[in-house]
Amino acid sequence: MLLTLTVTDARPFLATRRLSGTPDLHALPMIVRDLGLHGLNLTTALLAGAEARDLERLRESADKARCSCLVLIESGPLRFASLDENEGERVVERAKRVLQAGALLGCNAVSVRIEADTSDESGEIVAERLRPVIERAEKLEINLALSPAPGLTSEPTRLTELIKSVGGFRIGTMPDFETAVASGDAVGYLRRLTPYAAAVSASTVAFAAPPPAKPRKKAQPEPETPDEPPPPEHTSYPLEPMVRAVLSVGFDGNLAVEYRGGGDATLGVKMSRAALEEAIRRAVEA
Repeated sequence: MLLTLTVTDARPFLATRRLSGTPDLHALPMIVRDLGLHGLNLTTALLAGAEARDLERLRESADKARCSCLVLIESGPLRFASLDENEGERVVERAKRVLQAGALLGCNAVSVRIEADTSDESGEIVAERLRPVIERAEKLEINLALSPAPGLTSEPTRLTELIKSVGGFRIGTMPDFETAVASGDAVGYLRRLTPYAAAVSASTVAFAAPPPAKPRKKAQPEPETPDEPPPPEHTSYPLEPMVRAVLSVGFDGNLAVEYRGGGDATLGVKMSRAALEEAIRRAVEA
């Protein structure tokens, strides 16, 4: 799998790299590579006000850093089920613009969340409005990934039914670890949605504090090979069963690290990467 980074707030990563007081997003791909990750997933909020040439410049920076932009994530949910026809048209056009922006960045997918209730009527309206969006995705050769949201897309069966109703090869999912846990059956949730996944969000929240380093006696010689520190322990929920679930259905793509906890975001990402690498190693060797 390709471990990548999802960035929803660039400020913690760009705190020391500012131009004219504004975070320089073009430095972000190289920072991600320095964190030991190999791709970048961005939210549309980070690109507010950006023009086509800005997106192309960011794509060039990502290519030079060998850290491609892979998924553009729409920051807010889209009301595809609105009964207001004018709003429905605006939502469809918004989704098409995000697809266009994703294509300019060189992404292979755009991720959106759908705001809709669970009624059959809402499902029909959403499917009808998604079809022209998928037509645009096919022309741009980019995928539309539906991320889970409360309501219509919260339950795997309803989400896969929606995907089949819309049709086409450019629509899929972007399941999320934290949401999978909240479903009550994280493994089953991921096994049902990952076969349709353009990417999987490996969201993390909290880690146990690392054990304090043992003081070394002055007379004790330095070891030739220092002991490797144990992998970080993710305390919010176990990561290994979800990694196993994702691997069990043949997924070998974009596993997107997204640290959602407090404190130092960079440290949180490093711990997330280390914990996921260990979970992958154990799952593969089992």
